[in-house]
Amino acid sequence: MNRMNAKNRFMIKSAFRIAEKTGAKSVFIYIDPLEDLRYEDRIPKKFNIFLVSKKKKPDFDPEDKSTLGGHCKALINVPKINFTRIALVKVAVMLGLSLDHVEGGSSLVFLVGHTDHGLLDCIQVVDTSKETEILTSKSFTKMTENLSSEVFQAVLNLAIELAEKGREGKPIGTIFVVGDEEHVLQLSRQMIINPFKGYDEEERNILNPALKETIREFAAMDGAFIISGDGVVLTAGRYLSAASDDTNLPRGLGSRHIAAAGITALTKSVAFVISESSGDVKIFKDGKILMDVEKAPNKR
Repeated sequence: MNRMNAKNRFMIKSAFRIAEKTGAKSVFIYIDPLEDLRYEDRIPKKFNIFLVSKKKKPDFDPEDKSTLGGHCKALINVPKINFTRIALVKVAVMLGLSLDHVEGGSSLVFLVGHTDHGLLDCIQVVDTSKETEILTSKSFTKMTENLSSEVFQAVLNLAIELAEKGREGKPIGTIFVVGDEEHVLQLSRQMIINPFKGYDEEERNILNPALKETIREFAAMDGAFIISGDGVVLTAGRYLSAASDDTNLPRGLGSRHIAAAGITALTKSVAFVISESSGDVKIFKDGKILMDVEKAPNKR
């Protein structure tokens, strides 16, 4: 078996050292750049180690204590698309919070790198108690109060994939409003005939992989998708009529972002907005931007 690259060993050791100095409880390691997870140095038991990967089933033995996999508390899967380093950190941290792997208000250390280069080259310290470039609002502590963590993860992954790939190579702009569906429906109206009406709930659940292409087709329409807290797509093509004076948004945002801020300010829902112009994905809660995931520039 191959030994881990000396530079990667140094970066992992440095991440543990930084976690110790900053009081971080968790260490996230993006493992896709690593050819081998065998790690010969001591791994401190006091840290919760989370491995992050775009692969659904990375090749490691969770029982082998000579590898990082043997010390992994949980594997966090991120969409298989081209991320900037900071976007990958944002998505993995948000998923870690939504799945209750990370306690809100705690600090963590994230080690990331470029898969093509085979090197871990960046260490990021994230304090979830503060509003930063990673988390732009503290509302993340309530983000799954009206929806399951699995549904949150599925919608986030779907939104990021749609933003990256679009529909037939063309950009998509749309809104997914999830949770507190009764109030959301009261504060919105149908613009078109509901394309999801009459289908079994199992067929139109966002956790059903077969639904992805259907969502992609309907995402080209105007209006929002309304999704229940347990993942059932209730309708598409919905006009969000809610407006709130309490929202304080940055200048330059479009009508979709204003609508998402309004509906989340007046309900307990979470909204995911894909910008057609930039391809960025913004998550809204309580009328505020919770996180902004920027689309990576196209490779030349």
